[in-house]
Amino acid sequence: MKRKAEKQQSSATRSAVSAVAARRARQQQLQVASSHDNAPTDNKEPEPPAKRPRPSPDRNSKDAAPSNLERANGNRLAAPSKAVSADLAFELSNIDAAEALKRETSEDGKLTIGDENEEEHTDVRNNADHATPSRIPSTAENFTLSRNKLRKSDVIYSDEHMLCVRLKEKTTLVLIGIYDIWVKRGVISLMGAKLHPSIKTYRVYAPSTHSLPVIKCVSGVEGFAEIELQSCSSNLQGLKDISPYYSRIWNSSKTIGDSATLSGSFKRSFSTLYTSSDDPLNRPLRPLHLEKKWSTTIKSLSRRPHSLRALICGPKGAGKSTFGRYLLNHLLTPTPDGTSDNLDGIAFLDLDPGQPEFAPMGNIYLAHLREPCFGPPFSHPNLDNSRYGKIVRCHHIGATSPKEDPDNYALAIMNLLDQYRTLTATYPRCPLIINFPGWIFGLGLEVATWIIRSTGLSDVVYMSEKGPTEVIEPLGQAVSEAGVTLTTLPSQPVDMVTRSSAQLRSMQMQSYFHMTQSEGLLDSFWNESPLIHSKPTHVSYSGPQPGIAGIMVLGNHYSPQVLRDIIDGSIVAVVAVENASAIPGYSGIEAKPDSDSHTEEEPTDAMVGDQNEDNEESNADDTSASQSNQRVKDLLNESITRCPNSGLPYLFWGAGSSTPLDPKASRSLGLAFVRSIDVSAQRLELISPIPSSSIRDAINQGQSLVLVRGMIDSPDWAFSEEYYAARNAEQDFITQISQSKKSSATGPGKDNDETKREQDEQRRRLQERVRAASKMPYLKVIEDASALHQNEGRQENGTWRLRKKVYISSDSEVD
Repeated sequence: MKRKAEKQQSSATRSAVSAVAARRARQQQLQVASSHDNAPTDNKEPEPPAKRPRPSPDRNSKDAAPSNLERANGNRLAAPSKAVSADLAFELSNIDAAEALKRETSEDGKLTIGDENEEEHTDVRNNADHATPSRIPSTAENFTLSRNKLRKSDVIYSDEHMLCVRLKEKTTLVLIGIYDIWVKRGVISLMGAKLHPSIKTYRVYAPSTHSLPVIKCVSGVEGFAEIELQSCSSNLQGLKDISPYYSRIWNSSKTIGDSATLSGSFKRSFSTLYTSSDDPLNRPLRPLHLEKKWSTTIKSLSRRPHSLRALICGPKGAGKSTFGRYLLNHLLTPTPDGTSDNLDGIAFLDLDPGQPEFAPMGNIYLAHLREPCFGPPFSHPNLDNSRYGKIVRCHHIGATSPKEDPDNYALAIMNLLDQYRTLTATYPRCPLIINFPGWIFGLGLEVATWIIRSTGLSDVVYMSEKGPTEVIEPLGQAVSEAGVTLTTLPSQPVDMVTRSSAQLRSMQMQSYFHMTQSEGLLDSFWNESPLIHSKPTHVSYSGPQPGIAGIMVLGNHYSPQVLRDIIDGSIVAVVAVENASAIPGYSGIEAKPDSDSHTEEEPTDAMVGDQNEDNEESNADDTSASQSNQRVKDLLNESITRCPNSGLPYLFWGAGSSTPLDPKASRSLGLAFVRSIDVSAQRLELISPIPSSSIRDAINQGQSLVLVRGMIDSPDWAFSEEYYAARNAEQDFITQISQSKKSSATGPGKDNDETKREQDEQRRRLQERVRAASKMPYLKVIEDASALHQNEGRQENGTWRLRKKVYISSDSEVD
């Protein structure tokens, strides 16, 4: 007994030492991460690689979250300011579709995707068991998510698609997945908004990539609020079949909370969670709670909405986007009668091109919002025909950081502020919320202080209580000179990150190209088919009436011979040139019709009356606009250099580096993916979610369209969509056969041979699809993994040509 007690004491001591060591290791990691975050870093430095999560010993291996994706920012296409190519080193490991991808960045900056441990393989995909890209610690704490466990008395009615419950005052409920919420009684708070009883439903997107929204009962009838939660299908979940980033982020199988509210089959698009350990996929889930000072500040700012002009700034990762989202929702909260206190909506000026809220990366914009929005940015990457509002004006910066071209960034901000002043002429009670990027040092600080001094702000919110002094002092001086209130709030960084910043940008970009928003529909819909199956738009770039006036590449000047390689398979912005002043170097003023030239017509005009005067003025305006538009076309044609062999119209202004179009006379209509270039027909194949009405309106106004290739991340997600879709279709078929064998009778059937032949034929076709996807453009199948880095980085025609490769390693691709 004594020896046994000594062993137990020794074991407890070792456990305590291990716990202390683990805690010290985590503290050291946080200190290192903090030092890296506080240090000014270049935007193109790779992010830290992902860490493999430790599988939980008390869970089945197929419920554990296998690691799958370690990637850094090396997945970007080489920036035009350095070395640009339309190709990217891309190795797709042909492992099981349920397996994860492990991205590694080699020393030369090429992106590869390697194999995961095949021992973690599982054939079950009904829970969306792709592995999760993550960089989470090896140990995860059990967090309380809901402060209310639903009892039978709390459930009013329930079925496989919906759930109606009563929430006691001050209690909370957390769900994961996608759902519509309808408040029937009482008042609840959700992501900053207070929702009162009405006939309106709100769509909520709650993925595991972000902290989960918390539903809280603020007040109720007889102490309870009544809400109905409805399953919905937006097909955003379907993107998991074409991208590993979207896998394992929604609800999977029934949880403990679901079991208490449903006894039958489970088909809901959401699940109830009480603690993070209730998650069947064992993910590091967290509730979305705010700091007390945050809540107090939001309430204070909301008391004077009509005069509010607030700038939200601070270092990277401080929670600026979360604070801004809560503030917007709180201001847009409808009143009990179903209207909003702020009838003029809210102007949201998003100046963060790296993580924009309502647009894909590389853009800054002014949006006019009318309804609260519940979900991460990739659930609303576009506001075309949206219920939430509209984009008033947008400018394509062409980079994820304003540091690439601060002058153009400042000009774009000035133009957007002018647009806000124009907007207030129609909506005088429209407040302004400005989201500033984490670029708060050096030139970024100068831009922030300039906005404070020149915009007429009422408040500045700085999201850090730790300084630094070289930022706080200039901000304090600027707000003092402008008579603006400065509020300093503590940072609220996310301690658990399951997607890196680059991965979230890829998710938002992929969502942007797959999302559709038809007029008359309240909520968006996503097409889960690969872009290769989308019908492209054919745009001519030469001839008497070309669809585009030219192609620009931001950054350094490049030989016209390599323009085709630069834009082929890339993301470009479709920019409308409104008048000639947008063209760099053009300083002339558009000539107006001379009044003397109409002297002879004036007596006639006076005799025919006022109506003819109006018609004459209208005709004069149309003539002036026509002349201006023709002048724009002439100036663009004069600046075009036709590329040899391809005939592409190359536009370049400047000396050494490209000068962008002036934001005062140009605007971005959206982004497009250059699927291919047909040299023989002199046309481009573009895939774009830009509404045809926007293009038609720009053309009807006589505006010229220019394609602008910036320095944003390469669309490697688009190159591999068909490959993942083919792999997952094959795996689904294998899983279906396996399950049918288990459920069928053990005795032989008369049609077994025929069924076997049909299954073999179907599997052969699916394997052929995988092979065909491996041989797509931008992909090259290699037999030997040792050849992966051979002949890479070879310079061709003055640019680096990077190759995307698929490594054959699974039975599905072996004859």
